[in-house]
Amino acid sequence: MTSFRSGFAAVVGRPNVGKSTLVNALVGQKVSIVTDKPQTTRGRVRGVLTRDDAQIVFTDTPGFHKPRTLLGERLNRVVADSTGDADAVVLVVDGAAGVGRGDAFVAASRVAPLRCLKVCAVNKVDLVRGHDILPQLEAASGLAAFDHVIPVSAATGRGLDDLVAVLAEAMPEGPPLFPPDEVTDQPTELRVAEIVREKALALTRDELPHSIAVQVEEFVRQDGLIRISCLVLVERESQKGIVIGRGGTMLKRIGTQARRELELLLGSKVFLELRVKVQREWQRDPAALTRLGYGP
Repeated sequence: MTSFRSGFAAVVGRPNVGKSTLVNALVGQKVSIVTDKPQTTRGRVRGVLTRDDAQIVFTDTPGFHKPRTLLGERLNRVVADSTGDADAVVLVVDGAAGVGRGDAFVAASRVAPLRCLKVCAVNKVDLVRGHDILPQLEAASGLAAFDHVIPVSAATGRGLDDLVAVLAEAMPEGPPLFPPDEVTDQPTELRVAEIVREKALALTRDELPHSIAVQVEEFVRQDGLIRISCLVLVERESQKGIVIGRGGTMLKRIGTQARRELELLLGSKVFLELRVKVQREWQRDPAALTRLGYGP
């Protein structure tokens, strides 16, 4: 009889290499929000893949970087905490943009010191022509003493089966860590807040990503309807104006897109209310960060 294996695989990398898209593709559904803005992922998001022979719990992590704020320091701490007890680590690099100093920084800081299975996933190979990928694979191989370097595409699925196979084999023997039908351990209210933040990031200007946070104030099921109230935090009055938009048009667009996705996630009609509040320098305020779930 084949024994069952289960364990944790930490997914790390510099910002914007496609970690969250890769985790979503591996799990088979969306568990992490995705935008083209750096530092979209702010917490440790676990996505669960269950097969007949193994369960792999992927830990999606914030992009590891040189922090400029207390928020940045706490996000880097999330990465450190996630790799410390992992059974495998997957360093994701962007094969289309090219392997560079940012990848070397992450590899030296968060991959090289580990004793678990080390895999480098060279992502976005669907955007690279033919043999042009070979120099990137060679560059990736030189970042650390990897057990495997695997070209993958989170967008097309190329290489994902190979990645899952080597990770499953590295998991320790043991029973499933999560029920087979569970794909994430995130609380519902956190997933709601993240979806609202994703839509705000996607629709507003480039200056806002680091300055937006979302907090669920109310989540009530009543007569076949879910009433949700969220507070959107920004750091300056000018940012508040951007999020609200002229005549409230931007906030309405954010709410409409978020509500559509929330109704699919929750399987119910949703009434979504959004308010915008200025909380200056919240990224540097320990109490505010802790209250928002970023820390301590």
